[in-house]
Amino acid sequence: MKIAQIAPLAESVPPKLYGGTERVVAWLVDELVELGHEVTLFASGDSKTRGTLHSVWPRALRLGRPRTDPNAALAALLEAISRRADEFEVIHVHIDWLHLPLLSRLDVPFLTTMHGRLDIPGLPAVLGEFPEACFVSISDNQRLPLANAHWCGTVHHGLPTGQYCPSFSSGTYLAFLGRLTAEKGPKEAIRIARAANMPLRIAAKIPRADAGYFKEHIEPYVDGKMVQLVGEVNDTTKQPFLSEAAALLFPIRWPEPFGLVMIEAMACGTPIIAYRSGSVPEIVDEGVTGFVVDNEEEAARAVARVAQIDRHRVRARFEDRFTARRMALQYLRHYREILNGYQHLRVGPR
Repeated sequence: MKIAQIAPLAESVPPKLYGGTERVVAWLVDELVELGHEVTLFASGDSKTRGTLHSVWPRALRLGRPRTDPNAALAALLEAISRRADEFEVIHVHIDWLHLPLLSRLDVPFLTTMHGRLDIPGLPAVLGEFPEACFVSISDNQRLPLANAHWCGTVHHGLPTGQYCPSFSSGTYLAFLGRLTAEKGPKEAIRIARAANMPLRIAAKIPRADAGYFKEHIEPYVDGKMVQLVGEVNDTTKQPFLSEAAALLFPIRWPEPFGLVMIEAMACGTPIIAYRSGSVPEIVDEGVTGFVVDNEEEAARAVARVAQIDRHRVRARFEDRFTARRMALQYLRHYREILNGYQHLRVGPR
């Protein structure tokens, strides 16, 4: 099958550092190629892929200098898609909704994976203008604010089985990996670790918009011993950071659409202690891959129970549920359904 994958331009595919969507797109493209499909990736020029790269912009917008107007880059992306759309049997888009007016008028089969939160004012009205467009959610919980959209299914993220090597030894610290924003819960993670009397290591980027939050709520507690800030990790340094942890703390306070770090931890054999928000109950198998809790007190008690989790079972559950191969096969099923429906409409009564 000839497939186009349309990636965001904020980060390269895969990203150099932070970037969940671009990382998932990279894994999906490589797995589709491994399965024998002809895949073209529309992305920034510094991307690397096993498919064929169509460079839309020279460099990922986040790292590019001087700063580029993102609308200019997105305009170039849409133009590139419009010129080549008829070369592909199906187009899979990962840039939210900007492409909907274009692809709906080009009369080509396409599928959109929504990667972000959907409780955004105005979004229901926009999607309502495209009732035939097919959307895929990355968790069942994600789609709740747009329950009436044309959902074709849910496909949980997956990563390559060889991406991370598991560790089956008990870790020596608690890990927090994510943006240092209030909704991700780093302040709660510090309090949980202190209550459990366990060291906490924080691997995170500090968004400019949240520098004040970091200065006020996080930095005063970073002492280099019980609370360490190790900075932003890449794919190489993430492996030991997660695999050597006793557990990953995920005390989110927002409707997390998926939470890629949870399955990265599972791939490392590392249990998860997460708040009952967003996708968490779909991803964490209670008592098998970790514990789903409702507050800091329950989380601290879960730390004391984490030794009960069999890290071999954590890794096994990852291999059962969250591999890139499983993700690619599920998407292929959706591609074929869309293509079959499109062909039926074209040959059916007019």
